[in-house]
Amino acid sequence: MSIISEVAFNTVHNNQKVQLFTLKNKNGMIVQITNYGAIIVSINVKDKEGKLTDVVQGYNTAQEYIDNNKLYQGAICGRYANRIKKGKFTLNRKKYSLTVNDGSNHLHGGLIGFDKKIWDVKETSASKVTFQYTSPDGDEGYPGTVTVTVTYSINENNELRLDYSGTTDQETILSLVNHSYFNLAGEGSGTINNHQLQIEADFYTPLTKNHEPTGEILAVKNTPFDFTSLTCIGDRIDSDHDQLAIANGYDHNFVLRHGIYRLELVATVIEPESGRKMEVFTTMPGSQLYTANWIKNEKGKEDHIYQERESFCLETQNFPDAINQSHFPSPVLTPRSVYKHSTIYKFSIIDTK
Repeated sequence: MSIISEVAFNTVHNNQKVQLFTLKNKNGMIVQITNYGAIIVSINVKDKEGKLTDVVQGYNTAQEYIDNNKLYQGAICGRYANRIKKGKFTLNRKKYSLTVNDGSNHLHGGLIGFDKKIWDVKETSASKVTFQYTSPDGDEGYPGTVTVTVTYSINENNELRLDYSGTTDQETILSLVNHSYFNLAGEGSGTINNHQLQIEADFYTPLTKNHEPTGEILAVKNTPFDFTSLTCIGDRIDSDHDQLAIANGYDHNFVLRHGIYRLELVATVIEPESGRKMEVFTTMPGSQLYTANWIKNEKGKEDHIYQERESFCLETQNFPDAINQSHFPSPVLTPRSVYKHSTIYKFSIIDTK
C-alpha cells in the first residue's frame, strides 16, 4: 500500500500553493490527486486476497513531480494530448506554430503544458475534487483563451471517473487526457507482459519514423495490434513489425469501436496473479496504448526503480494530429460550443470460480 503523505505535497511553486487530495470509498479504494498538473498520484485498490496496493507509477513528493516528471506520470496533458506534426496547423486560413518539444513535433501541450501548471481548486469532498485552469491566448502558440475543468470522483463501485469541460473565446483545438501509468500487480512490481488486454477497436493509426500519424487507418486483424480479445501485452510486443520497431513497443492510437460521445466500455485489462481487473469507459474516439517503452532507471515511489514495459497507459483522447487530418474526428472548439468528455477507470476482481 502506498498512501502518500499530504504533508509531502504541502509546498509552494511559482507563488502558488500545491496540495494533495485524498478520495476514499467504503470498499477501501483510495485515490490521491494533486492540483499540480491535476496529477493522479496514487490509486490503491484491493487484490483477490483483499490486499490494498497502489497500481499507478509516480513519485513520493510534490517536488519530485515538479523536478522530474518528464514522463507526464498521472498528469492531465493539454491543450492537445499526443502529437501535432511539426507543431503546425491552419485554422480559419491562419497558420499557427506551436512549441516543438518532441523531435520535430509538438507533444502533450508543449514545454510547459497543463501537466506543469498549478490548477485552481474549485470544489472538494471526501469522494470528489474539481480543478480549473485558464490558458491564455498564445499559450505555447495556441489561439484563444481557454478555461478547462477536470473533476475526479469515486463511487462505491470502485469507479474513478474523470469529467472534463472546456470553453474558449476564439476558435482553437483542444484534446485533454490523463496520462497515468498502470501496473495492476502494483507499481514497481516488474513487467506488464503478463497483463491481459482487450481493446474494443478494429483499426489503429500507424506512425511515421518521426512518431507522427501517417494519416492511414489500418485494420488490426492479423497484426500484433489485434487486441479484440483478451491477449497478453507481451505476447507479440517483440514481433517483427515496422510499427513496433518505430515505437520500441506499443505507442499507438486505437480507433475505438463505440459510438462517439457515448460513454461505453472500450478496454479491459486483467492481471492474473493479483486478480485485479480494470475496465476503461470513455466518450472519446481514440485510446493510445503506450507500454512505457522509453523508461530507464526512473526512481519512483518507495524507492522503486521503474524500467521500460513495467507499466502501460490507455490514454483516452482525440486522434493525434487530428487538426491536420481531415478524415480524423475534428478537434476544433468554438466559442459557441463546450468541450466535454468523460472517462471511467473501474476496478474489480476477476471471478475465479
